[in-house]
Amino acid sequence: MPRLAAAAAVARRAGEALRQGALGGLRPLSSLQPSNAASSDEVLVEGKASARAAVLNRPGYLNALTITMGARLNKFYESWEDNPDIGFVMMKGSGRAFCAGGDVVKLRELIGEGKLEECKDFFKTLYMFIYFLGTYLKPHIAILDGVTMGGGGGVSIPGTFRIATDRTVFVTPEVHIGFHPDAAASFYLSHLTGHVGEYVALTGEKLNGTDMIALGLATHYSMSGHLDLIDERLAKLVTDDPSVIDSSLAQYGDMVYPDKKSIVHRLEVIDKCFSHDTVEEIVDALENEAASSNEEWCTLALKRLKEASPLALKVSLRSIREGRYQTLDECLVREYRMSMNGISKQFSHEFCEGVRARLVEKDFTPKWDPPALEYVTNDLVDAYFAPLGDLEPELKLPTESREAFV
Repeated sequence: MPRLAAAAAVARRAGEALRQGALGGLRPLSSLQPSNAASSDEVLVEGKASARAAVLNRPGYLNALTITMGARLNKFYESWEDNPDIGFVMMKGSGRAFCAGGDVVKLRELIGEGKLEECKDFFKTLYMFIYFLGTYLKPHIAILDGVTMGGGGGVSIPGTFRIATDRTVFVTPEVHIGFHPDAAASFYLSHLTGHVGEYVALTGEKLNGTDMIALGLATHYSMSGHLDLIDERLAKLVTDDPSVIDSSLAQYGDMVYPDKKSIVHRLEVIDKCFSHDTVEEIVDALENEAASSNEEWCTLALKRLKEASPLALKVSLRSIREGRYQTLDECLVREYRMSMNGISKQFSHEFCEGVRARLVEKDFTPKWDPPALEYVTNDLVDAYFAPLGDLEPELKLPTESREAFV
């Protein structure tokens, strides 16, 4: 089964840094059920002794992240990393989703109320956790069973292992809500093969678990109905060795192969179309391809591009291109700057209008400003990437004490 080379490298380096020695016994990870939890418990904890599992617990909101959840995750993960009796850490979601990303409806409300400091705190808290995960000194397993959108990728992909399932739906939909793929998306998407990262970012195409395995976004695959077996196996593991965990996941996982509709069969033409320097050239290339091949995926890709915010498309293309030459921390610092600019008075209309049209009123007729690609100037895109200034501090990550593995 395909593996992402970078993830394997993370696992090896994490293994070298882990504490060695015997670990205590482990209570089954599934022994604590989240169904009866109080609604205020947005992040629950399963497990005992040799492992911990963080359970994202807002099933009615597809486990969309709040600042409270981000703060709890930071607190839990820090304490677990410092605990010599814990060998590895897991993350999973309640209900039919792993995580639908940040709670953008709430963010829109905060912007409308002028509570920008709360918005800033949300992004800062989330990005800090993602960096913490990307530098974690213990093996991390994320179970991507169900909807995995936007920030859901950010709180899982920088970790060691990701289990995709037959219920997994992965998507970075930000351009359709007038924003940019953030939460480390510009890092992990830009490091995919060829120019498929640009394709995923600009079209917001949904990927299934098989596609995630094929592209290296996931490291293992399991049928959703078999996750209990994996859970039971992990509950019995007394280890902090990534290679032991890897073997166990592979042993209890399922083999899967891309079908005829898989993205892997379109990589060559995706590279041809999405390698161009500008969004306009990408659109032209797709139109030519659609005319000559009459492929349905090509027509759908064009439709998605034309539905997205023109400004978000140009900003996102530049973000992915810059991410290809940056480290995880550099991407997060830049994305934070972009996000702060994105919720500023100059650009917040795009985000608020996109969320309104897609998630609040659901009329799916956003009024983008600028309304078309030809009106999005280079100066406008540059302003989206501009430094925040003396009165607005940049994101400070603990790079001196925690160096990213990748």
